[in-house]
Amino acid sequence: MTTMLKKKDWSTQTRRALTATEVVANLAKLDGWSLTGDGANVAIEKTYHFANYYETISFVNALAFIANAQDHHPDLSVHYNRCVVSLNTHDVHGISSTDIECATQFDALVA
Repeated sequence: MTTMLKKKDWSTQTRRALTATEVVANLAKLDGWSLTGDGANVAIEKTYHFANYYETISFVNALAFIANAQDHHPDLSVHYNRCVVSLNTHDVHGISSTDIECATQFDALVA
């Protein structure tokens, strides 16, 4: 079985907040993600749409597996046919490369 998860122990990685320029450059590479909040509450956010609740929950379960493997846990708002995902790195009070990597992997779930 192949996996899209990188063999990296994220819990031991030093994370840093990306600069505003780095955030904008990375956001340009992510389809449908936008910047929300400000200061320590800044995050990247995307709404994923599904046909029904079962598909939404299936996505959430797959997302949880990836997030846990990355030692990174997004804020989720789960609804009948959509899931809003918000990513930031609390310990750096901003957006880190881990947020960008998780966003890329979450998008791969629905590609």
